[in-house]
Amino acid sequence: MITRGMTMRKILCIAVVLLLISQVSWSDDRNAAKELLVTNIESALSILQKKDLVQQEKNKQVTAIVEPLFDFNLMAKLALGRKYWPELSEKNRKKFVDLFVKRLKATYVEKLSLYTNEKVIYGAPVQNGIKILVPTKVVSKDKNYSMLYKLYKSSNGYRIYDVEIEGVSLISTYRSQFNDILNKGTIDDLLAKLEKPENK
Repeated sequence: MITRGMTMRKILCIAVVLLLISQVSWSDDRNAAKELLVTNIESALSILQKKDLVQQEKNKQVTAIVEPLFDFNLMAKLALGRKYWPELSEKNRKKFVDLFVKRLKATYVEKLSLYTNEKVIYGAPVQNGIKILVPTKVVSKDKNYSMLYKLYKSSNGYRIYDVEIEGVSLISTYRSQFNDILNKGTIDDLLAKLEKPENK
């Protein structure tokens, strides 16, 4: 005869097993995301350290490694924000994404030339649902600074949707700049601004 107590113990046992399984799954997700990041960053650093490559070739090879990690379309949408994104026509959405991605890539490539044998230390990843945060520290001879990579699990694997440098979010910074322009003007004003070099 099955008693109520036996049934409750069975349910509790199943719940504990499921919890343990989910914890293993979360641990696997965290480790997979960190491993992906470490592998690609270290590959990029090894290229930047090559003295027999000109900077243009370094930029090309590093970009080929790093670009697939980023979900540029999502980053563009997040940068514009939920207030303005729904207001854009399909034509303007595409134009905005193209210009924003071009701006991001140009900024990234420009920074590659500043590399001077910095090292990266990787911290323990933290998971929040489908999002995984991987803290890192960039160590140089003059200064150390923190970087936090924010990834999510997409149908194509883990992708980066934001990066924080010394606690400052890249996406939030762009969103603030875009809001300033849109609060005073129109989407055409923002698109025109993005078409110009960043320091213009």
